[in-house]
Amino acid sequence: MLKQLLLIFLGGGLGSALRYLISKSLNSESFFIPYGTFTVNIIGSLLLGLFIGFAARYEFFNSNIVLFLAVGFCGGFTTFSTFTLENQALLRSGDYLNFFFYAFGSIIIGILAVFLGLFLSKLT
Repeated sequence: MLKQLLLIFLGGGLGSALRYLISKSLNSESFFIPYGTFTVNIIGSLLLGLFIGFAARYEFFNSNIVLFLAVGFCGGFTTFSTFTLENQALLRSGDYLNFFFYAFGSIIIGILAVFLGLFLSKLT
């Protein structure tokens, strides 16, 4: 159990650090929506689909690798809490159009990205 927690901890730390760097470079008040958060959530969804797809297909993707990559890295890389806070800020400012595109675009494209990752994992 300690080994699994350590794998999740390390993966989550790497994912969180990478999310911070991407969000810091892409989020800007000059943009209509927070592109950094949008980007990490969509990439994270794609990666999650790939990792789960590979785990179902290849034996070398054992439970420890899945914990590190899917639970740890993807869990730390993507961010629902920031996503919801940014949506709340858009609503509070009365920017309903960008709220709509950001909220629903993130959800729909995120789900499609998981499906794409699962599909791509079957091609190899």
